[in-house]
Amino acid sequence: MSTFLGIPAPRGVGHLRGDRSFPDAARGALADSQLRRNLGHATRVIRGKRAAVVGELDDWEQLRLAGSALKAATMARLDEHLERLEQEVTARGGTVHWARDANEANAIVTRLVQETGASEVVKVKSMATQEIGLNEALEAAGIEAHETDLAELIVQLGGDLPSHILVPAIHRNRAEIREIFLREMPGVDPELTAEPRKLAMAARAHLRERFLRAKVAISGANFGVADTGTLLVVESEGNGRMCLTLPETLITVMGIEKVVPTWQDLEVFLQLLPRSSTGERMNPYTSAWTGVTPGDGPQAFHLVLLDNGRTAVLGDDLGRSALHCIKCSACLNVCPVYERTGGHAYGSVYPGPIGAVLSPQLTGVEDNASLPYASSLCGACFDACPVRIDIPSLLVKLRAQHVDEQRKRAVPSAEAIAMAAASWVMSSPRRFAAAEKGSRAGRLLGRRAGRIRTLPPPLSAWTASRDAPRPPSETFREWWARERGGDS
Repeated sequence: MSTFLGIPAPRGVGHLRGDRSFPDAARGALADSQLRRNLGHATRVIRGKRAAVVGELDDWEQLRLAGSALKAATMARLDEHLERLEQEVTARGGTVHWARDANEANAIVTRLVQETGASEVVKVKSMATQEIGLNEALEAAGIEAHETDLAELIVQLGGDLPSHILVPAIHRNRAEIREIFLREMPGVDPELTAEPRKLAMAARAHLRERFLRAKVAISGANFGVADTGTLLVVESEGNGRMCLTLPETLITVMGIEKVVPTWQDLEVFLQLLPRSSTGERMNPYTSAWTGVTPGDGPQAFHLVLLDNGRTAVLGDDLGRSALHCIKCSACLNVCPVYERTGGHAYGSVYPGPIGAVLSPQLTGVEDNASLPYASSLCGACFDACPVRIDIPSLLVKLRAQHVDEQRKRAVPSAEAIAMAAASWVMSSPRRFAAAEKGSRAGRLLGRRAGRIRTLPPPLSAWTASRDAPRPPSETFREWWARERGGDS
């Protein structure tokens, strides 16, 4: 094992960075009324189910505290747990590979597939492989990757990108899915309707053929148990179990933060995860596998442990709590910003509040500088997080880091100039009083609507997306002098 500290995820590979800033990308999403209806309906349904099953537990807060404490303790000794995991996987016939970044992970997986002679693979949902852009790397090597999770399949066939951690196709409704199946799925019944059962049957028939002929499967992992070298996938459809048992070779790509020390730790996480993610008391399928068993299941097993910026996050005493995330997506479903913009606006495979703190840390804050501002700081994400990640505090910390970086620029930004001007005005009672009186000119602009909707440049950057309040006819100082006669 080698140790790599402070290396951010590389540029030009994977899906951690968007092409546009969050405000630019969100503007298009906000104008898409169909998208907003789809998101609003789906997140309301999931929120309701989650609230119902969480309300059944008297010790929910104790479970959250336990989950938070277990994650903090694991991160404090992460190197020891990973070495133990490698030792146990190897002892049971598996092979462990260490990948410093996305490029190394893609190269390792591509080589392993090529060594089997296969030209196609089946995949069970894995955020890690989305993060590193594995499908694109395999395609470049002439290997076809088939997503088997229903939502991932919809996204892949639609030439789309995931927009939610748990429900990647949350931005699509049934009619849109039907159109995608009819257009992209070979041999599908042309009389296919948008009934969920019919859509599921079409996907099942499409996938079964690929399950039966695939020689190699690639999976993610929700947890890796260090004590026994066991990997676990939690899912709802059974496609994961097909991937994990039928092919001859299984390759698992797992972020290093997914390790837990013991099976007993899963007692907590397997209660927190399904309730927070799908609003279920228990998920339908929990698949666990340990190394290789002769004559049963895949006869070759490889575990790729992925860093890709995680040790850089781990090196930050406060920021490392973002690695506690168990990818339940509860914070997305309660976030008013996510509900209106959807996941694509974030530009990263990790959208929503957790993505707004995790992605900038994995890439370096300046590579995702707009994401820490993609929040109202209302705190709903912290209340929903099953492992109590203080996302609002992390957002403020990342904003401060961005401001500090901006101060180092040779040419100050417009925001820095505005803040410096505000500081100069507010540092003098006389200047501040003069500015208050001068602001009365703005009353003319808002005399009809009671609010100012358009300001001249450069202030137009503010009113382009929000109104400004109409200045009062009397300043506070004038009111005080009138009411109190100048007494303090």
